Amino acid sequence: MTSRVEPSDQIQIKFWGVRGSTCASGPQFVEFGGHTPCVEIRCGERLFIIDAGTGLAALGTELGASAPKEVDILLSHLHLDHIGGLPFFKPALLSKDRVIRTYCGHLEGESAMAPLERLFSPPLFPVRLGQLPARFEHHGFRAGEPLIFDDGTRIETHLLNHPGGATGYRFHHRGRSVCYVSDLEHSEPWPDAGLTDFIRDADLVIYDGMFSDDEYPGCRGWGHSTWEKGVELAKAANVKSLAVFHHYPGHDDMFLKAAEATMQIAMPSAFVARERQVITLSAAEEETAAEQVEPLQA
Repeated sequence: MTSRVEPSDQIQIKFWGVRGSTCASGPQFVEFGGHTPCVEIRCGERLFIIDAGTGLAALGTELGASAPKEVDILLSHLHLDHIGGLPFFKPALLSKDRVIRTYCGHLEGESAMAPLERLFSPPLFPVRLGQLPARFEHHGFRAGEPLIFDDGTRIETHLLNHPGGATGYRFHHRGRSVCYVSDLEHSEPWPDAGLTDFIRDADLVIYDGMFSDDEYPGCRGWGHSTWEKGVELAKAANVKSLAVFHHYPGHDDMFLKAAEATMQIAMPSAFVARERQVITLSAAEEETAAEQVEPLQA
């Protein structure tokens, strides 16, 4: 166990949605959860949200009216499983004074505004984001460029191999770092040199391990990787811990627990991410503290 430190000394990661493509539901999906991608990252007291899948609704319920007046949502890309939670984000419904900013890096510098306006409008959706009480602002950048915020926070980015493109993110705080690498299809040769450099020496990498190596040949070209390739990449980059993420919706608790056990033979610090699991990275030379929070029951 680590010693107790002030929140400003920590990076805290909480998984609110860990599934890919579509939600999973039923008693066989309780341990790992069924919502699509959404990860909360706090650098000290500074809140960032990565992806706006259906897990965003549960995060919004927890934040409620206590959410910051300015909320930053970093989008890996705009496939439905990564944006479907946006109109259900409770802080957007509670205050006209709140600003919610999206950041999108795979559209040649364009923001997500036009695609989101097409999706969240009739006949596909009854309410436009612009009709919600909060004000939405949409920012575009080019993956590979750093994001630098008004408070000086700097987030590194990397273009990922995914149909239509996607963006990976790297956060630094008080000597610790965490990388989000989803959605990604591994390339040949592997590990990719540029991606290896991007995640090198990170304390935690959240990685798209949607398939196993046995399953992958039938899914080639779909834009996703395997936990085996994640372990290979993490070892090449001297990563301390690996969180396998973006689970295939047909992989139930039994499958994922078996995969985790096999994975930890190759890399003992690797694990399969669970919904509402919390990881805390403390400053200085502390060990990583991880707390698993049981999923809420329906």
